[in-house]
Amino acid sequence: MPLCELCGQALRTEPEMRRHLRAHLEREPRCPLCPFSAPGYDELRGHVDSAHPEPGPAPAGGPPQCPFCGETGASGGQVEAHVRSRHGHLLDPPAPGNGQQLYECPMCDLVCANCQILQEHVDLHLEEHRFSEVDINVGGSLSDLELAQQLQNEDDGQQGLEEARQERGEFQKLQRQYGLDSSGGYKQQSLKNMEREVARGRMQPSEYHKRRADMMESLAFGVDDGKTKTSGVIEALCRYYQNEIKDVRRVWLSTGVDHFHSSLGDRGWGCGYRNFQMLLSSLLRNDMYNDCLRDITLIPCIPKIQSMIEDAWKEGFDPQGASQFSNRLHGTKAWIGACEIYSLLTSLRLKCQIIDFHKPTGPFGTHPHLFEWVLSYYSSNREGGTKVVCTPKPPIYMQHQGHSRTIVGIEERKNRTLCLLIFDPGCPSHEMQKLLKQSSDDTSLKLLRKFVGSLKNKQYQIVAVDGELSPEEKVARRQASQVFTAERIP
Repeated sequence: MPLCELCGQALRTEPEMRRHLRAHLEREPRCPLCPFSAPGYDELRGHVDSAHPEPGPAPAGGPPQCPFCGETGASGGQVEAHVRSRHGHLLDPPAPGNGQQLYECPMCDLVCANCQILQEHVDLHLEEHRFSEVDINVGGSLSDLELAQQLQNEDDGQQGLEEARQERGEFQKLQRQYGLDSSGGYKQQSLKNMEREVARGRMQPSEYHKRRADMMESLAFGVDDGKTKTSGVIEALCRYYQNEIKDVRRVWLSTGVDHFHSSLGDRGWGCGYRNFQMLLSSLLRNDMYNDCLRDITLIPCIPKIQSMIEDAWKEGFDPQGASQFSNRLHGTKAWIGACEIYSLLTSLRLKCQIIDFHKPTGPFGTHPHLFEWVLSYYSSNREGGTKVVCTPKPPIYMQHQGHSRTIVGIEERKNRTLCLLIFDPGCPSHEMQKLLKQSSDDTSLKLLRKFVGSLKNKQYQIVAVDGELSPEEKVARRQASQVFTAERIP
């Protein structure tokens, strides 16, 4: 930090130093030999004559000296020139009335004829002072480098904190999106949404209290209240295809499947649980699975299904997947997918498999291999037989990005194209009930039909049940799940 050589004041920048020196110039004339300042040049000369009398002649043989500052010269002429240049304002002050103003440099006593020249001269002093500090302080450049490094480290640290904050924000956003935050589960969302319906005038307070009591009873027993269920759709489809076959060459259907749609308690995240309820409704109708499902007589509610998956994890199924949910589903709005459905079914000794259609196999991002696999699942002998085949096959759980649905059958059209029949838990009951009417037509079936061009997600996973597992096979599959985990589709 530069110091004023006149008063010793420390100034932060060179522009401040310049302003400070100009202030000095505007003050009274200063004695070049001592701190005395005078109101004018006459008074200053009187001070010099009295306080700093001329020294006697120089010692014999000695060099001539300046009478004001004692500087020596090689000759008398050189000393005289020095006095004229350095101390001329003392010897020859401006003549009265000529109006000339002289300016003395406060750093070297040089007298200048105008302020502009003096300012340029003082700037040279300041520039010389700055470079001399760099030359003298050898460690200064190193300190600058260290300071620069420190500032860079602080910037990097600040940037790292900002990135960490953004990552936490994104992580919390994903937690909320996939139901892994602490906002509660099925019960809390049900109560909150029912209260909102009352506040908006869409539900009477009496209905709220009745539905709340029904929900609490359902949760206490761990069974679904059946209020989102639509039964009899598969039977209605059998009647329709027998009477109105039209463009369909043949159709295969699963054993009777109940449709379940999302409610106020699981809207936005419960599709995986609802599809499991659909699959289980078919398995419970099939005597082949009585031994595996002897402990399940009614369709469980969503919190109960969450507890059943947690029990499968505790048995040792899919430890890697369990860790992603922190081994906890109950009381959350966590999404589940094909891997959780597989673990639950296997823990019940149901023989099932996950098939991954990880990339499109047809033009325009389509998956014809998926349709062909479903056809082979429902029929091992495609030739002969009736046009409507009500098979003993359970429905198929199908997962894709952000949603899951249930395949309940497949059509083979007269032009040899294939069409899946799908139950979507996002479809409300009043729409599904249209299929139960005797007057159902192709318009109603649009809810269920999905042609090859309709399924264009990048990746699909399906879970298909095909028999029971022995206790030894169950143990083997549990051990395999601890080593190998299928890729998850969120």
